[in-house]
Amino acid sequence: MVGVKMAAAAAASIRERQTVALKRMLNFNVPHVKNSTGEPVWKVLIYDRFGQDIISPLLSVKELRDMGITLHLLLHSDRDPIPDVPAVYFVMPTEENIDRMCQDLRNQLYESYYLNFISAISRSKLEDIANAALAASAVTQVAKVFDQYLNFITLEDDMFVLCNQNKELVSYRAINRPDITDTEMETVMDTIVDSLFCFFVTLGAVPIIRCSRGTAAEMVAVKLDKKLRENLRDARNSLFTGDTLGAGQFSFQRPLLVLVDRNIDLATPLHHTWTYQALVHDVLDFHLNRVNLEESSGVENSPAGARPKRKNKKSYDLTPVDKFWQKHKGSPFPEVAESVQQELESYRAQEDEVKRLKSIMGLEGEDEGAISMLSDNTAKLTSAVSSLPELLEKKRLIDLHTNVATAVLEHIKARKLDVYFEYEEKIMSKTTLDKSLLDIISDPDAGTPEDKMRLFLIYYISAQQAPSEADLEQYKKALTDAGCNLNPLQYIKQWKAFAKMASAPASYGNTTTKPMGLLSRVMNTGSQFVMEGVKNLVLKQQNLPVTRILDNLMEMKSNPETDDYRYFDPKMLRGNDSSVPRNKNPFQEAIVFVVGGGNYIEYQNLVDYIKGKQGKHILYGCSELFNATQFIKQLSQLGQK
Repeated sequence: MVGVKMAAAAAASIRERQTVALKRMLNFNVPHVKNSTGEPVWKVLIYDRFGQDIISPLLSVKELRDMGITLHLLLHSDRDPIPDVPAVYFVMPTEENIDRMCQDLRNQLYESYYLNFISAISRSKLEDIANAALAASAVTQVAKVFDQYLNFITLEDDMFVLCNQNKELVSYRAINRPDITDTEMETVMDTIVDSLFCFFVTLGAVPIIRCSRGTAAEMVAVKLDKKLRENLRDARNSLFTGDTLGAGQFSFQRPLLVLVDRNIDLATPLHHTWTYQALVHDVLDFHLNRVNLEESSGVENSPAGARPKRKNKKSYDLTPVDKFWQKHKGSPFPEVAESVQQELESYRAQEDEVKRLKSIMGLEGEDEGAISMLSDNTAKLTSAVSSLPELLEKKRLIDLHTNVATAVLEHIKARKLDVYFEYEEKIMSKTTLDKSLLDIISDPDAGTPEDKMRLFLIYYISAQQAPSEADLEQYKKALTDAGCNLNPLQYIKQWKAFAKMASAPASYGNTTTKPMGLLSRVMNTGSQFVMEGVKNLVLKQQNLPVTRILDNLMEMKSNPETDDYRYFDPKMLRGNDSSVPRNKNPFQEAIVFVVGGGNYIEYQNLVDYIKGKQGKHILYGCSELFNATQFIKQLSQLGQK
């Protein structure tokens, strides 16, 4: 029994559904009702790192407290006994976790135990717990054991990622290692499929699956189809019984799952970007919706000869509650800078208003003018005071985004990221280039060695015709002189030779950015952001390969790129291997899942694409989320062989 299914799957976002499932779990697996009776039951939450990663983007400490969680502790930390309190466990069913839980039972740490497994626990491990409970004569204390099927991490209403703790296991590098054995590959695929299965159980829908042939994505599709099929066959224990209505709120249609392999597009993950969220992920330390900034506090007012203060580390959560983030995470950066500035000005105006009202109130008995205005002003002041918490929250968000945007801007200016972005867009859209690639690579002021490497790899990947050996040597020399590590190029060379046999290179559409002259409004001296010299590039919506593939499959368009994609329907009695879809109608809901890692550039591109499609929903998922630095590192390891 996996709890009540909601009829509207994609209409209620995956974020809501996972949050509801977590709240139900924290409420001892009874649906959580808003304050029916006053106090919640106080309890402790024990999780492992996996559980922590799933909960932290969704529930704040305050929300946990409202649910009655007084303490949340890691399973493998030293925990003191709290004999009169129930404990809710939320952990992976691994050998070591189960040993530790058995130890807790033996030591009688808590009053009662609610054991929740992130992913399904095997029969034999369940017996281990039962034996430990018997031995500790704690059988009555083990109140419930639940499989939660929550083994994935939701980052946005429409975005999820499978792994964080063990992402090395399912990384691009792991899947593409030349020396990977079949059994290792099985393990990688099983890990991905287990999480995807959990995702669909939580979504409450059985998808129709499409995937490209001869790729890791196909292996995932075959395994997922089998796993869903087996679960649907087992009528007594099926996890999908409640959803006879299909997935959508109004559509009686099931969602489409498009499984894409990272190898269809290696340029996008290396691309320099221009939208806010993707930039934050590219240049700052942004991880599971939290950004960590180093703030240099400088040596301003310290006595001469004092050593510079050490850098303060600050972390900010960028959450769905943050209106500014929700509105601007997909905006081009100059627009973000301008909006932060406007917010700041409107806040200052409101702040002055509050001060003004307060000073008026303080003038009692000074002159009649002030007192005659009183009656009119009391109402105003009450509204000002009541809006104070709101104002302070607004101020907090403005400060947060001022800090984050300033940090991003420093990178843009120091590394000339606008130049890189514009140049790469031209390469990817096959536009004529205004200056030579060698010039940028050799320019000591333009970017870090890694920036140069990313640029060159994009050029190499996107080129219809690979550069001649002589040219390549020249580029290599320039890259080496600039301090680049050439390992990633080694791998990309092999990859390109292999991919060439398989198919034509991905096309990225054409004409993407038009510079609009420098920023006008933000240039004025009052602005927080000195944008001098930074190009104000405006984005033109172009579909990236992943978006284009989705568009073909979701809208049932015929296209050589996707016509031979395999088609699986786990609800059909006999699995037939065909690429001929039985369903000829366009889909209303789709999940794009990238096997081998995803990024915010693709996510944003999908979000922009679906804005123009009324009543349709898309979810973007990936086996891990990496930025270009992390991806280059994986390519470099692959190139060392």
